Amino acid sequence: MRVGVDTGGTFTDVVTDDGRIAKVPSVPSDPALAVADGLGAVAGEDTAGDIRPKVLAHGTTVATNAVLERRGATVALVTTAGLTDVIEIARQDRPSLYEQWSDRPEPLVPRALRFEVDGRLDPRGHELEPVSAGALAPLRELARAEATVDCVAVCLLHADLNPRHEQVVVDALQGAGYDVTCSHLVSPQFREYERTVTTVVNAYLRPVCRSYLRRLSGLADEVLVMTSAGGLIPVDDGADLPARILLSGPAGGVRAAAATAVANGFANAVTFDMGGTSTDVCLVLDGSPAPAGERSVGGLPVRLPSLDVHTVGAGGGSIARIDPGGALVVGPASAGAVPGPACYRRGGRDATVTDADLILGRIPPDIELAGIGRLDRAAARAALEDASLDAAGVVAVVESAMEQAVRHVSVARGVDPADLVLVAFGGAGPLHACALAESLGMSAVVVPPRAGVLSAVGLLCGPRQHDVVRSWPTPDDHDGLAAARAALAWEANVAVGGDPASIVTTTALDCRYAGQSHELQVASVDAFDEEHHRRNGYARPGTPVEVVAVRASASRAAPIAVTDLPAPAVERRACVGPVVLAEPDCTIWVPEGWRAEPGAAGALVLRRVDH
Repeated sequence: MRVGVDTGGTFTDVVTDDGRIAKVPSVPSDPALAVADGLGAVAGEDTAGDIRPKVLAHGTTVATNAVLERRGATVALVTTAGLTDVIEIARQDRPSLYEQWSDRPEPLVPRALRFEVDGRLDPRGHELEPVSAGALAPLRELARAEATVDCVAVCLLHADLNPRHEQVVVDALQGAGYDVTCSHLVSPQFREYERTVTTVVNAYLRPVCRSYLRRLSGLADEVLVMTSAGGLIPVDDGADLPARILLSGPAGGVRAAAATAVANGFANAVTFDMGGTSTDVCLVLDGSPAPAGERSVGGLPVRLPSLDVHTVGAGGGSIARIDPGGALVVGPASAGAVPGPACYRRGGRDATVTDADLILGRIPPDIELAGIGRLDRAAARAALEDASLDAAGVVAVVESAMEQAVRHVSVARGVDPADLVLVAFGGAGPLHACALAESLGMSAVVVPPRAGVLSAVGLLCGPRQHDVVRSWPTPDDHDGLAAARAALAWEANVAVGGDPASIVTTTALDCRYAGQSHELQVASVDAFDEEHHRRNGYARPGTPVEVVAVRASASRAAPIAVTDLPAPAVERRACVGPVVLAEPDCTIWVPEGWRAEPGAAGALVLRRVDH
């Protein structure tokens, strides 16, 4: 048996390759417990709650939450002399342009735990000054440090081009017994600030994620974890490089949503995943989710291959309140799994989006949620009244935040939302999808089968994948690019393993016009002008194009596709709104002026009546 398990902030979802599903409350203090509970739930009474899958494909928000909540390890940083404060100086851009007192996030390494070593490389990786015995100085400094150091991050200048100096320091630190993360293995790309922060984030997460992920090893013959780029890697690799799994769960949902959209004839879409804690959106063009070379998590840049998923703190459990200025605010704080929304009857007193949806009738009053039971309408009303909130106002505010998120991945990317469909999933996504699509001028909404557990479906059907990226040392000189792409492709293929005939390999380049400070990922230098025009509204034909990084990705498809899963037990029928469709894993709100019709692969396609 193959099983997909997605651990979210509120629920842990489980889907098996024979079509069984389960939703159990997450256990934030020990996420592995919820995974075991979920496996027991899908096992049923026939096996006395005991199930050991052949493959367990896992997605998790543990790494993301550890960064957002600052629950990681105590990290020391060793870097090249003169660069100790790079992670604090950051870039010139401010978090809020017109807010005088808005601060950047505090660095994950305090000033007292940043140390320097000598040695120098030039911008092309050639040695200017060797690393001397002074490289051992950080060991003595760390030994005298007042704080107990759990991990050490090593990021030396230009180690992305030549790791030799960095390896000298790493060997010395590991010889002294430290757990060391080095930049040339985590993020071998140029830009010192982003590379340093990414390396520190990996060190910061490693103790938290390593123990949790390795506890999963005994639950299946093989345990895989999804990366932010939407591919599965061995769980030990995820434990060693946890910065790669920061968008683990959302990436699975994006993969499955894109496959469902294509099956229904929509190659261009925005995936819309609204769970209990957050909403994740991603642009899909020509059937492929948009890639990103860097994502920001908690205000910190993580420079690793990723799907271009944009997240906002707007979920079913997002808490609504009146701020000191008298404005109605929803999120980013969430009631989470415990105690949850007031209507869950678990002690929660804060009014949430779910409470508002229940009062507005978008959620049937007699519905029973898996792992929760019957919802308490009176408790929801009391929570809203105690906070002096109007249910319709709460929904309007949260939908406005989600609309801005969709515009961020479409309009800001040069794509008109009217040319896209919205693929809605997550426990709360289909409740708000039609209103969101209407405000954006979208003509259709696609609700996949098993929408409430779609991220787990995406994990179950996710490919084995390995992504590689390297800085290109001579931006204006493209000689040798073909050989570099071939070498990276070979490296990615070897890492994926299996029958070479079953592996699909792609390569790409990060390019920019000479003089620019940002780059775009394209298939080739020749494709840059067109992509630049699409993304920015203009191009400069004839202007020299620089290459700053080379990428390769190799993937091997799972033995089961999203469209091959057995049909859900729930039969979807045509209907005209207003109507509420309650399913075991999600609730679908079809408002007045919309009709729903069965689509391909078990999906439900909602369209405005005037279309």
